[in-house]
Amino acid sequence: TGPGESRVVLVRADMDALPIHEENDVEYRSQNDGVMHACGHDALTAILLGLARTLMARRDEFAGTVKLLFQPSEEHFPGGAKGMIEEGVMEDPHVDASFALHMAQHQPLGVITIASGPILAAPDSFRATIQGKGGHAASPHRAIDPIVIGAQIVSALQTVVSRNVDPIESCVVTVGHFNAGEAFNVIPDVATIGGTVRTLTPEIRDLAEQRVTAVIQGVAEAGGATVEIEYTRGYPATINDHAAAAIVREAATEVVGVDKVVTVPPSMGGEDYAYFLLDRPGAMFQVGSKNEDRGLVWGHHHPRFDIDEESLAVGLETMTVTVLKYLEQGLLDIDGGK
Repeated sequence: TGPGESRVVLVRADMDALPIHEENDVEYRSQNDGVMHACGHDALTAILLGLARTLMARRDEFAGTVKLLFQPSEEHFPGGAKGMIEEGVMEDPHVDASFALHMAQHQPLGVITIASGPILAAPDSFRATIQGKGGHAASPHRAIDPIVIGAQIVSALQTVVSRNVDPIESCVVTVGHFNAGEAFNVIPDVATIGGTVRTLTPEIRDLAEQRVTAVIQGVAEAGGATVEIEYTRGYPATINDHAAAAIVREAATEVVGVDKVVTVPPSMGGEDYAYFLLDRPGAMFQVGSKNEDRGLVWGHHHPRFDIDEESLAVGLETMTVTVLKYLEQGLLDIDGGK
């Protein structure tokens, strides 16, 4: 690298695929049946390789070190980020800041989305096993019906957001599965309920966990059943640093123009890049990859997901300018902090 202050920046791209059978008829479709790049991580890998080539060609133009991180297992909890951090990827040399990007199939080609503060939720999950007392459907008074108790739990969980969380805050509680019994004339012994709880701040995350477990426990006990609750904390919320997001916004404006740099509200999806942001500043942005004229409209995790490959150039140029700006100026002191 050239002379000047030597900062260290990490650029991360996740690279895992999904267990989906691809339905696209293109020359670059998956060669492995039942496995597909349905979230654009192959595009991120390509962009990171392009960044390596670009920076090597321009290495005399900047001072500092750029770490390029190809991260596995973002799609599968506990994810790959935490393990790589524990193995020391943020050290030797010590990383000062990081940046990441993702393709956005809900945004048109040429658009860059960026925001500061929380951008993605902490995706936690729960599973409740309700132990009742089985019996004949004609004699419910001799049973403890876990289906009825489970139905009451599903209904009561809707009060966590509406009656416990400040309306200004964001929280989602969704029951995704409810399994019990097989026969029409038998009350089963056991019912299982599972779902997800998604929040944007540590305070609401703690509150939601406490209330979800209390509601499940209380309703089960009131119905005469016992219940075993498994509550799993997923990735932390992804919280962009204000100053890092400002660098991305400045870079994106140079690349695509101010009219195509869009501030978006937080999404309640989750992302393990969040771990990189827990004790170092950084920011993630998204690159529009949708093209309705070419029929490239299918969303992430769909068997026909595909991007407009011109978005690769947009993502590469935006990340290149972002990295060079950071290495040149660092993170400016922006009022409000991280």
